[in-house]
Order: sequence, then C-alpha cells, then structure tokens
Amino acid sequence: MSIFVSEPGRPVGTRLPEALRSRRVGDVTELTESHPIVPGQSTVTDGEYQQAAHSGRRRALQEYSAASAGEAREQRPYLPVSELCSQVLFSVPATATVSEALTTMDDNGVHHLIVTAGENVAGLIDLKWLLSWIHAQPDSPLEQSLTHIELPAFLTASTETDAHQLARLMLAHQLNAALVIDGEGQPKGVVTSTDFLRIYAAGAGGQEGAV
Repeated sequence: MSIFVSEPGRPVGTRLPEALRSRRVGDVTELTESHPIVPGQSTVTDGEYQQAAHSGRRRALQEYSAASAGEAREQRPYLPVSELCSQVLFSVPATATVSEALTTMDDNGVHHLIVTAGENVAGLIDLKWLLSWIHAQPDSPLEQSLTHIELPAFLTASTETDAHQLARLMLAHQLNAALVIDGEGQPKGVVTSTDFLRIYAAGAGGQEGAV
C-alpha cells in the first residue's frame, strides 16, 4: 500500500483514503513547490510566523533528503514503519466532545487520538491541533462535539511503508503524525515525529560511541 493523504473534513463516515476518491502522495520531490496542506481549521495570518515556519520546514526537508542523496534509491536502507510506530492506540467516537477528547489524552498520557464514526476511521487528531482549535473559538469550545468540527488532514501508510519516505512526506505536509493501517483498513499504529527523533538520537549516540 502506498502513502495517502486525507484532506481536512468533518468526521462523517470513513475518511480513510481509498484509491478511487483520494489523492495519492507521490515522491517527495513532487511536493517541494506545491502548497502544503493546512492541518488546522483556520489559517494563521501572521506573515512573519508563516515565513519562518515555511523556511524551517524547507530547511528540515532539505537536510533530511541530503542524508541519502549520495545513495542509489535501491541501496538506501529500508525501515518499515511497523518497526517504528506505536501500536498502543486510543480512540474516541465522533460524537465525543472536545473536553472528552482532552480527558482521554490526559488519562492515557498520549498526544494523538483516532476519531471513529461507527466502525470507520474518521480522523486523526493531536493535542497541539486541539489546543489551537480551542484557542480560536469564542464560546464554550469544550462542549463542542467533534462531529461538527472540521478535523485536520492526516496521512495514512501501510505497515510495510518505508519510514524514510514517510518522514519526508510528513515534513512536506507539516504533519507530525501518520496513521498506520493494514490491508483491510484497520488501524495498526501511529508513527510520530518523536519516533523519528528517537531513531536519529540512537544513531547519533552510536556514532559518538564509535568515535
């Protein structure tokens, strides 16, 4: 299975990407000149903030890509996301309130939740996005049902997806997590930017030990 992106939308029915109605994400080089997906409901209007974020994202993407630039594609190390992702998943129904979603995150010590609509995956939300959404609301946001909120875009990948390619796409789309699903569309894990940082830190530590 390839990597797909689901656009922002309300959690009605399934929002899992299906080939006939979703946009497949190609090689990361196809994305460098395109407009990134806005993961939040509203767009930040601070020009300096947007410029700084765009610059940082482009620099991170270039640095990550440069690490394997000297190797042929077929010679690059393969790391399936199944060896990287967290398989401990927590979810809330789309009918849950924002307050209930925050409580579920706090009680379980997690920053990401799967939103379900019946038996279907209807979204993937994280704590940072949820707090930003609350901050932007004028009245009683905690009692708002997730059903009436436009949830952010999210990436999906299979357990066999190359983690290096997924990392580049997460950077390109400004998304800090991706949902890992099996061949039947069932959630199998969540991979986050923190998971990639752990690998980087482990590799850096190994290099220091060798020196």
